Amino acid sequence: MAFKKICALGAVGLGAVSVRAQAPVYGQCGGIGWTGATTCASGSVCTVSNEYYSQCLPGTAPSSAPASSVPPPSSTISSGPSSTSSAPSGPSSTGKLRFAGVNISGFDFGCSTAGDCHASAAWPPLTQYYGMDGAGQMQHFVNDDGYNVFRLPVGWQYLVNDVLGGPINDANMAEYDALVQTCLATGASCIIDIHNYARWNNEIIGQGGPTNEQFADLWAGIAAKYANEEKIIFGVMNEPHDIPDINAWATSVQAAVTAIRNAGATSQLILLPGNDYTSAAQFISNGSAAALSKVTNPDGSITGLIFDVHKYLDSDNSGTHPDCATNNIDEAWEPLAQYLRQNGRQAFNTETGGGNVADCVPFMQQQIAYQAANSDVFLGYVGWAAGNFDPSYVLSEVPTNSGGKWTDTSLVAQAMAPSLNKAVA
Repeated sequence: MAFKKICALGAVGLGAVSVRAQAPVYGQCGGIGWTGATTCASGSVCTVSNEYYSQCLPGTAPSSAPASSVPPPSSTISSGPSSTSSAPSGPSSTGKLRFAGVNISGFDFGCSTAGDCHASAAWPPLTQYYGMDGAGQMQHFVNDDGYNVFRLPVGWQYLVNDVLGGPINDANMAEYDALVQTCLATGASCIIDIHNYARWNNEIIGQGGPTNEQFADLWAGIAAKYANEEKIIFGVMNEPHDIPDINAWATSVQAAVTAIRNAGATSQLILLPGNDYTSAAQFISNGSAAALSKVTNPDGSITGLIFDVHKYLDSDNSGTHPDCATNNIDEAWEPLAQYLRQNGRQAFNTETGGGNVADCVPFMQQQIAYQAANSDVFLGYVGWAAGNFDPSYVLSEVPTNSGGKWTDTSLVAQAMAPSLNKAVA
């Protein structure tokens, strides 16, 4: 698929036009090197996210300043759109996210969207297992880019060596744990993500496939191993889809949550995934939000139970195209933010990304800035993906190492690295 190209003369012409136009709500309106519009559409005001990025957020400018003014870099970010009058007061946004990170892939290799995984296809992203230098990648992401969380996808079949209902395989778990310990050694938080799409070989958990008890047993074994690791986050399941009964799925999720807590992991975050590939845009409309809101800890509380959502920037939200078409704000993040605030819940965007092309940079900047402006309900973002992916992969975030110097992909370097966007506390 060809990359988008714009000749230098055309780019200059487009820049000249954009200066005279108004930026749309949630569009960029300022920042170092910005040559586009610096005035905002009616009903929004240009608000600083960091010195490199200002965004048109809903609201009005102070009476002492025209709406078109760009606040100085020292200004604090707006808390974002106000919730409806029925919303509880809740904590206000700090303008800073709690987490930003990258998926470190390899143990999920061999898994299809049918949940048809094969233990032999997993490829540990560590050099001692002939994989990519996942340890070096994570150290670079933390030390040079300011990331503080990694998601470590793994197939259910790998952990039990292809035996449904069987115990966790010691040898396979030792290899996966090597990646987990490498992650923890960086000081980052580490998300254990079962990457099976709510299935085992195309059979849905709790709905004709693996039983809820088998699913709970898997999580009980994992949680018991990491019960004392405060920086472990449990990702119950990657991207459920085409689930016939969302309430039955919530019962399966409840079984996993109960197993995790009863195994002694009483304080760690647990991520609750919805239907439609856990899309942020459909999380409310497909019933996932309502169903998963009934999932509780064994004591009846919801402490540490976070909605798990994904959203890519390409035109069909598939994460398969290099070009980006949306910042996802109007169709996904704004409605979800209002729902979360009204219901006292939070969400974590554990998969997002775009191609390493110029048109993805502003859309990603806008999405991150919006989530930071609404950090009372959004915990952070995790990009897809590094680890064992070839650098030519369409959504690659794999940094390259030459002579000990790591170089990031363009989307990480220009939009996603917290050291640049200043979006993480």
